[in-house]
Amino acid sequence: MLADVKQWLKEEPRQAATLGLSALALALSFCGVRFGPVDPAWLAVLLCGLPIVREGAEGLFTRFDIRADVLVSLALIAAVIIGEIFAAGEVAFIMQLGALLEARTVARARAGIERLVHLTPRTARRLAAGGTESVIPAEAVRVDDVLRVLPGETVPVDGVILTGQTAIDQSVMTGESLPVDKAPGDEVSSGTVNQFGAFDMRAVRVGEDSALQRMIRLVQSADAGKAKIVRLADRWATWIVLTALIAAVGTWIVTGEVLRAVTVLVVFCPCALVLATPTAIMAAIGNATRHGVLIKEGDALERLARVRTVAFDKTGTLTCGTPGVARIHSILPDLAPDELLRLTAAAEERSEHPLGKAIVRHFRESGQPAATAEDFRMLPGRGVSARVEGREVLAGNAALLAERGVSLPPELESAAQEARAEGQALVLAALDGKAAGFVALADDVRPTAGEALSGLQRCGVETVLLTGDSEAAAQAVARRLPVHEVRAHCLPEDKLQWIARREAAGQPVCMIGDGINDAPALKSALVGVAMGGVGSDIAVDAADMALVQDDIRELPHIFALARRMMRTIVCNLSFSLILNFAAIFLAMTGLLSPVSGALVHNAGSVLVIVNSALLLHWQARRSAQ
Repeated sequence: MLADVKQWLKEEPRQAATLGLSALALALSFCGVRFGPVDPAWLAVLLCGLPIVREGAEGLFTRFDIRADVLVSLALIAAVIIGEIFAAGEVAFIMQLGALLEARTVARARAGIERLVHLTPRTARRLAAGGTESVIPAEAVRVDDVLRVLPGETVPVDGVILTGQTAIDQSVMTGESLPVDKAPGDEVSSGTVNQFGAFDMRAVRVGEDSALQRMIRLVQSADAGKAKIVRLADRWATWIVLTALIAAVGTWIVTGEVLRAVTVLVVFCPCALVLATPTAIMAAIGNATRHGVLIKEGDALERLARVRTVAFDKTGTLTCGTPGVARIHSILPDLAPDELLRLTAAAEERSEHPLGKAIVRHFRESGQPAATAEDFRMLPGRGVSARVEGREVLAGNAALLAERGVSLPPELESAAQEARAEGQALVLAALDGKAAGFVALADDVRPTAGEALSGLQRCGVETVLLTGDSEAAAQAVARRLPVHEVRAHCLPEDKLQWIARREAAGQPVCMIGDGINDAPALKSALVGVAMGGVGSDIAVDAADMALVQDDIRELPHIFALARRMMRTIVCNLSFSLILNFAAIFLAMTGLLSPVSGALVHNAGSVLVIVNSALLLHWQARRSAQ
C-alpha cells in the first residue's frame, strides 16, 4: 500500500497536491481557524468543487446526462448560497477522492496487461540447414522454422518437438502445478518454460497466432467488455434533481417567496445521499482489510453481493501449488517404505526435476540419515540413475524402467493405476534391475479449503472447479471438497467461455485464481479474487480483490459483508431520501428556514455516517456466530 502511495505521488503530483491542500483546508476549517473573514474550506470548494460543477454542467447541457455530478453540483451551489462552506468542501473532497481511486484502479489494470505483454519471449534460437545456430527476434520466427530451446529458457512460439526430451512448466497456460514431460512429437506453447534438457522444435503458430498472444488478447477484450455497475445515486439522480427543481420553482411561483425556494434547494442539498454509498463502502473495505482482504475496485463489494456462483482455479487456490509426497508404495517384502524413500531420495539428490526435488525435500523433513549416491546420471524425459550403497537405483517413469529391461509386476501396475486415478504423479523405483515400488506425489489440498467452500454453500453460493489440470487430478480434489461442478483441461479461453455462458444466463460469477492463466477469467468475471501471496502479479492486477495471506477461509466473510453492505447502502439511501423529501415539504410550507434546513441535512449526514460505521465490526461478530 505504501508503494502504491509513493507511485501515485510520483505519477500524479497535481492530484496529490490538490487533495493534500484540500484536506488541510478542511482540517483548519473544522478546527475553527479563519483567515480574516475567509473560511479555509473555500480552498477545497475551489480545488475539488469547480471540476465537479464543470463536469456536471457539460454532462447536463451537452449530453442531457443527469447523474451524481449534477446532484453534487446543486449541493455545492446550495451549500455555498447559505454559507455552509465546510459542507460544500467536504462533499467535493470526498467525490474527488473517489474519482482518483477509480482512476488508479484503471491504471492498475493497464499495468497488469503490460506485465503480461512482457512475458512474451524477445528472442529465439533458429537453426539453419547446416546446423548453424543464430539468435533472432521472436517476431522474426516463421512457420516451419527449426528452433532450439535450452534449459531455463521460455518457449518462443507454439510448435512441435523434433528431438530431445524434457519437462515443461506449463503453469502460464494451464495452471498445472507439476511439470509435464515432453518428447519428440509433443506440442509446446509459447510462454511456457523449459525446465531442463535442450530440445529442437518446429514452429507451428507464430506471432499473433501463438498461445500467449491469444491470452493477452483475451485479457484486453475482457477488460474492455466488462461493464461497470451504475451507482445507485446515479440511477436515481434524474428523478431526484427534477423533483427538487420542480418543487423549488413551484414554491417560488405559488408563494412568491424566493427565500422558501432557496430553502427547498438547501434542504435538498444531498449530502446524506452522496455520503450514503461511499461511507458504507469505506467502512466495509476497512473491515475487509482487517481480515486480510485487499479491495482494489471501489464497487467490487457492490458487485459481489449479486454473485451466486463462485468458480475456483485448482492449483495454488484450492491446493498449495507445490508437489508433495502423498504415498510411498513398496512391493519388496524386505524393503520398508521409509527405506525406499531413503534410496530414491539419494538417487534424486542432484536431480533438476521438480518431482525429484520434492522427494528430496520430503526426505530431509523426515529426519532420517541420508545416503550418498555415486555414478549419478540425469536422463531427461525419463528420470535418473545412480549407485547408492552399492545398489543400482533407477527413479523415473515407466519408459526408463522398460528401457533398462525392468518389468512391472501386476501388483505394482494395479497400485500405480489407483494412484494415477487420484491425480498423483508417480516416480517409479527399481533396485538392482528389479521393480521396487513408487513414490506418489500430489498437490495437497489447502487445509482451509473445505471450511471455505462449506461456508460459501451456506451463503447460498454454488461452487465450481475450473482447472487446466487433468480430469483425474480435478476429480481427486473434488472428492475431498464440497464442489457442485468440475471442469478439467480448461485453457484460458475455455474458462472465459464458461463464465460468459453463465453470465449470459443471468448467473453472475466470481472467479478465484492465482496464476497468469487465470488473468482473463479474473478480468472477465463480475468479480475477480486473486491469491495475493502465491498469486502472480498479473493475476493480482487483473482481479478486483486480493487475499493478502491466501486465506480462503475469509471468502464466506467477504460474501456476507458485501450483502450486509448493500443493505446498509439501501437503508442509508432510503433514509436520506425520506429526510430530504420531508424537509422539502416543510420548506415549501415555510416551517423550515435556510438555517434550520442546513441543520437538518447535516444531521442526516451524521446519521448516515454512524450507520455505515457499524459495518466496521459487524462481520467479526457475525463470523463468530
